[in-house]
Amino acid sequence: MKTPSFLQAQFRSGTRAKVAQPLRLMALAVALSAALGASVAVAQSDDYAEVNRLMRAGQFTEALTKADQHLANKPRDAQMRFLKGVIQTESGKPTDAIATFTKLTEDYPELPEPYNNLAVLYAGQSQFDKARAALEMAIRTNPSYATAHENLGDVYAKLASQAYSKALQLDSGNTGVAPKLSLIRSLFSADTKGARAAATAAVTAPVTAPAATAAKPAPAPTAAPVAMGSEKSDVEAAVQAWAKAWSSKNMQDYLAAYAPNFAPPKGQSRSAWEADRRARIVPRTRIDVGISDLSVTVQGERATAQFQQAYSSDNINVSGRKSLDMIKKGDRWLIVRESTGS
Repeated sequence: MKTPSFLQAQFRSGTRAKVAQPLRLMALAVALSAALGASVAVAQSDDYAEVNRLMRAGQFTEALTKADQHLANKPRDAQMRFLKGVIQTESGKPTDAIATFTKLTEDYPELPEPYNNLAVLYAGQSQFDKARAALEMAIRTNPSYATAHENLGDVYAKLASQAYSKALQLDSGNTGVAPKLSLIRSLFSADTKGARAAATAAVTAPVTAPAATAAKPAPAPTAAPVAMGSEKSDVEAAVQAWAKAWSSKNMQDYLAAYAPNFAPPKGQSRSAWEADRRARIVPRTRIDVGISDLSVTVQGERATAQFQQAYSSDNINVSGRKSLDMIKKGDRWLIVRESTGS
């Protein structure tokens, strides 16, 4: 598995995911703040900046001390607690990190990212059954969490590898097992080579104290992408218009940016999703949605837009990678699926 991007592009932390294979270590996505709402107070940004600076300098003891000082005053700050788990992972304390992420899942069971990180740590200890269970919880809380789906596929492949190895031990004459085992091993060998160069994990924090990892490469398209300049420009314009409508709290234009067949998360109905979005957007005094590093791929009547999204409102400042799957309806490009951390 490859390393995805995290929140906050300015931090660019260099922590490495120390696992047996490159399962991706995800940070809290933009959706986290929406899920927590006002229940999580945004801490002073200089705390995050200092912790991240210490991490980049390899001063993990000092970074952990600073994080603990922050949490002494704000013990329920999910973002700093997540950051603490990343520090513990990088400083070679997987048991402590597992405890930190486990407590996060208990306090915020609606968040998928801590489950994903638990899976990474369990996989690093070759506890693939526990990794599988954690990833299934991540997907249950957010069925559109692409990273967890891919990680789960890798865990299943590892479990299959173990099963094939055991079968070969019990019946060395079974000529059908060896090719399957060889295929899985070659799969992970190739994936590890690709991930090794970009195997970094990162932390999450408000905009003034951001963190990020190398962005996850876009999946290879099944057909050659259509690089029509006008179509790409139209998609880019649609994304910018969507962000502008969100920023200005123009609910009519914002909701109109989504296609009739848009699939809301967690199995919500379209009406329930729209009501939820109104409740989250309209009461805000201020919203600003910034788009950067926008990359568009067009294939006929379908397109994918990937970008760095910086969101800030009354008391929330977060940033992270976002992906919009879009279709062309008449002369408009509309959103059919959105995902974070991809």
